[in-house]
Amino acid sequence: MNPYLPVASSILNASHTRKHRKECAELFYFSCLELSQSYWIQGKQAQAILQLNKAFMADICDFNGFQPYMALRWLLENRRESEFLGNPTRHFQHLATRVSEPRKVVRVWRAWGCFYISKLVLPKDEFPEDAEQISKELLIIPTLKEVFSKIKSTALINEQDHLKKALNVF
Repeated sequence: MNPYLPVASSILNASHTRKHRKECAELFYFSCLELSQSYWIQGKQAQAILQLNKAFMADICDFNGFQPYMALRWLLENRRESEFLGNPTRHFQHLATRVSEPRKVVRVWRAWGCFYISKLVLPKDEFPEDAEQISKELLIIPTLKEVFSKIKSTALINEQDHLKKALNVF
């Protein structure tokens, strides 16, 4: 069990979050974190990460005692080779460059923060950036310093500290 997520049943599915999607606030955030935990227990690593993405969509005032950046780091550090993970580095690169509403601006910077967590934890040769996208779109990946600055100016109070903790940067 991921110590940075709420305790959850192993039998949850996507309907668990749907009932709160329209309000996209506290209940949605918490249900996404629960579903992330449940998917981890079920052996659905990639789905667990996607639920963290969804949690970052919620309109909340604080992380309510949970640490989604640390939860992502823990998931990546404890990944199971026998289960599908996808390429989180590439996933977050794509998410950051294609994110839509709600809360588009803050979600872009959260995705870049998650991109950097992925790069820190995962072996670069197994989980590379998308060089083709970088080349075709002339994509300039923001520096970590830029990500911290944007998180500080657009996200939750102290969210920058949560991201720095996940990246071991103080």
